[in-house]
Amino acid sequence: MKKTLYATPQDAETAFYEAFVRRDLEAMMEVWSEDEDIYCIHPGSARISGHDKIRESWRQIFGSGQDLRFNLRETQRIHTMMLAVHSVYELIGVAGQPRARQVIIATNAYQRTDRGWRMIVHHAAAAPAALKAEPGSDLRPKTLH
Repeated sequence: MKKTLYATPQDAETAFYEAFVRRDLEAMMEVWSEDEDIYCIHPGSARISGHDKIRESWRQIFGSGQDLRFNLRETQRIHTMMLAVHSVYELIGVAGQPRARQVIIATNAYQRTDRGWRMIVHHAAAAPAALKAEPGSDLRPKTLH
């Protein structure tokens, strides 16, 4: 199987969220490194390590059938030649339910490999309630798509 070459960490991140929205397991796992020293923490869950276990976690999430939409806000990035770390606020909505929104803080780490940039860490956690309710916050989207 030929893997996509992600020329930048941003390319890999875009592919990650597109795969998430499409619930496309193969596209999701294409973003991830094939190394076993990778990990993923979904909101409210324990740490999952290794390619096969991470794949299974995404299979279960995608199997739920939820049609999610993401709006990323306040992205902060640290980049070196071989490693990139992105901290983002994910405003998550469910298609057809405009008031159903959740704010997640996520950290995504990418490593430069001989096959382009690959995700090595995704750590997502619910944002503090105070942040979600802050009047006039930049985290309160006008629309989700």
